[in-house]
Amino acid sequence: MNLRVIKALILKYILIWSRTSFRIMDIFFWPVIDLLVWGFVTVYMLKVGNVVPSLITFLIAAIIFWNILYRSQQVVCVSFLDDVWSRNLLNIFASPIRTSEYVTATYIVGLIQSVIVMCLLGVLAYFLYSFNFLILGIGAALLFVNLLLMGWALGLFTTGFILRWGPPAEGLAWALPFLVQPISAVFYPVSVLPAWLQPVAWCVPSTYVFEGLRQYLAQGHLDITYVQMAFLLNVAYMVVCGLVFHFFFEEARKLGYLAKFGS
Repeated sequence: MNLRVIKALILKYILIWSRTSFRIMDIFFWPVIDLLVWGFVTVYMLKVGNVVPSLITFLIAAIIFWNILYRSQQVVCVSFLDDVWSRNLLNIFASPIRTSEYVTATYIVGLIQSVIVMCLLGVLAYFLYSFNFLILGIGAALLFVNLLLMGWALGLFTTGFILRWGPPAEGLAWALPFLVQPISAVFYPVSVLPAWLQPVAWCVPSTYVFEGLRQYLAQGHLDITYVQMAFLLNVAYMVVCGLVFHFFFEEARKLGYLAKFGS
């Protein structure tokens, strides 16, 4: 891979996002609204019910980490869709840019946005709800990496489907993370799920992340087994999603969909 090409693509996407007010709002507005809504809901629950005070900590931490997964997935898909909407996709792949360089650039932009969102929500959580994100220490980094990897895999998978089926599949860019959310045990433990659905939940990397997060906040230490299982599943899904993307990309190229999207 050519690092100069990757750097140029990263600069391109950063300029697109930084110079579009709607893109800036997408980065900052929705994560902040999520934090405010869930934070106020938990404060209300503490006032009117016999709720364990640590519940607010669990939910606030969960919404911060959920935005990491969502943001990393979104950037991969929307970066591709930006090139489709601007009719620039054909120019991208007609130039000497490898698919691996294109994907790597979107991954790095997703990493940058995830870090920005995590820092923003961490600061707001501290001042609004007295939740110190830094208490998670190195454990936060391990969980962050696993959610980032899963977001990248979902983004690549979704982009492959959009490549193959075109505009009708664009809704997957926003829908797929929320299809995974119920079985990811983001806001509740896996034990809450129906018995038949729990084995499915344990096949999702993010489930181990959020279960590990709750255990970390409750007991003060992170069970490394959660991190290991999430990482192994992420590696497997990255390989599978990479193969799916490659297959759909080659199908789109052979069928002329790349030229169709770019014109």
